[in-house]
Amino acid sequence: MSSADTYKFDELTWPEVNECVEMGKIPILPTGSVEQHGHHLPLKVDHLCANAVATEAAHLKPSKALVLPPVTYGYVHHVMDFPGSLNIHYEHFIQYCLDITKSLAYHGFKKIILVNGHGSNHNLVDMVARRTIVETDASCVFCSWWQLLKVNPDFDKQWRESVFPGGCSHAGELETSMLMHLDPDSVRTDKVKSEIARTNKRGSKFVWTDLFAKGAMGLIEWTSQYSDSGVMGEAEKATAEKGRIVFEEVTSNLAEFIDEYYDMEIETPSRRQDKEPTFPLSFPTD
Repeated sequence: MSSADTYKFDELTWPEVNECVEMGKIPILPTGSVEQHGHHLPLKVDHLCANAVATEAAHLKPSKALVLPPVTYGYVHHVMDFPGSLNIHYEHFIQYCLDITKSLAYHGFKKIILVNGHGSNHNLVDMVARRTIVETDASCVFCSWWQLLKVNPDFDKQWRESVFPGGCSHAGELETSMLMHLDPDSVRTDKVKSEIARTNKRGSKFVWTDLFAKGAMGLIEWTSQYSDSGVMGEAEKATAEKGRIVFEEVTSNLAEFIDEYYDMEIETPSRRQDKEPTFPLSFPTD
């Protein structure tokens, strides 16, 4: 298999990495976590989903993309009241991912995609992408994979049955469906039980949450403060067929974005100061 056909970064040799740089291939870094997902889903949900989405999208666009091994641990401090959750300090997570993107930029990759699978990582991968841009000469974009389901506004009508908001939160209809499709043997089907988080039962017009929207005010408490089981959603409405529909949609949308990003012209930044700054700033110049 030639480097043009290889879509898995860690299967390349170093001369093939040079070839991929020359072809303008886009590395994709999946990020996730190891954390509780109720009684019915395993700890691996977040990194499994992010990696599966990123890998399939790269597989669909092997001449333009490369998937990296996933960052499997994430920031789950507020979930440490449930056994099995393994927390990485947010500064360590940011720096670890940034070291990866900076390494990629150093080797010559100038466009990078971060695909996240854990909600509490989202703001952190945002920071990684921003810092990659201002501290290297590479471009970097990010998303949490479920955001790609919002590209087509009416798509949720093809699969969603759970209540909004709250039916598609942590370990609810969406994540359970994805696991039923991607790794059905890992789902404890006899233990699937819905639970709407108390956050969504308060009747507040300011504080509520769903994977697809949030209230005006953010309130991230300890998980045990708003869920007894660790589930936040209508897991009982999940099916493997919904998982298939969602997986195909999200991966095709990511593949489409790869095409767009590959052809996107990235503007070169330039200073607007009349005088040369008197101290160094990590800012690429023309």
